[in-house]
Amino acid sequence: MVTDKQKRNYITILGTGNALATKCYSTCFTLHQPDGEMLLVDGGGGNGILTQLERAGINFKDIHHLFVTHAHTDHLLGCVWIMRVALQFRFRLQVWSHGKVLDLLTDICNRILPPVMTEGMGTLVTMHCLEDGDRFEVGGMHLQCFDIQSINERQFGFTAQLPDGQRLCCFGDEPFCPQCREYAEGADWLMSEAFCLYEDRERFRPYEKHHSTVIDAARDAERLHVKNLILYHTEDKTLDTRRERYTAEAKTVFSGSVVVPDDLDVILL
Repeated sequence: MVTDKQKRNYITILGTGNALATKCYSTCFTLHQPDGEMLLVDGGGGNGILTQLERAGINFKDIHHLFVTHAHTDHLLGCVWIMRVALQFRFRLQVWSHGKVLDLLTDICNRILPPVMTEGMGTLVTMHCLEDGDRFEVGGMHLQCFDIQSINERQFGFTAQLPDGQRLCCFGDEPFCPQCREYAEGADWLMSEAFCLYEDRERFRPYEKHHSTVIDAARDAERLHVKNLILYHTEDKTLDTRRERYTAEAKTVFSGSVVVPDDLDVILL
């Protein structure tokens, strides 16, 4: 029997939390195509990525493409574990990011993994250095990366033209920058960080960390005329009410569909 997931593109949310979240995993996800090919975006902050993949029913040996947005610990360190299992179990993995991320991942692996594994660097694990605006393909998906113009750490977002014609845009884990409008304008799906509710801004202080509130992200999505908004990279102190309250706040300024996922949720696109 053919399931909806086998017929459609979908996202598996492996983690939804910000850097210091302990009640949910760090933000990362897989983007799947009907033919079974997938892209892993970031790896979270440690070997918990392997647990999340297992819980989601995803065999790590089926991951052959990894896009890393930036070099912060909560996005980068889990990627070391994905590279390790690729080297240890000898399956091919292509890693896509900018130069600093690739240099760090290569250096970490060379320093901490045994030579019997690292001899596969460059053959089993292949690094692809991207620059702002570069394009690449994963199966039937056509992707383009873009520099989100972060003031903290160089970071890439991406747009993905999906096999069914839909367009998905991911901003990484920082707010929308007007210079990136061309990548997000009119997208079918927009993935955006939302550190907390606007009413909780004094409690969580998102602006000090260069993050946004739910209403900020939703207002940007409305101005960009996107159809569906996915909010992630949040605080973890309100998980019991997060979906309901984040959705309600977003809907005060955004006319499209709002998705506030929990860890391990599947979003059909």
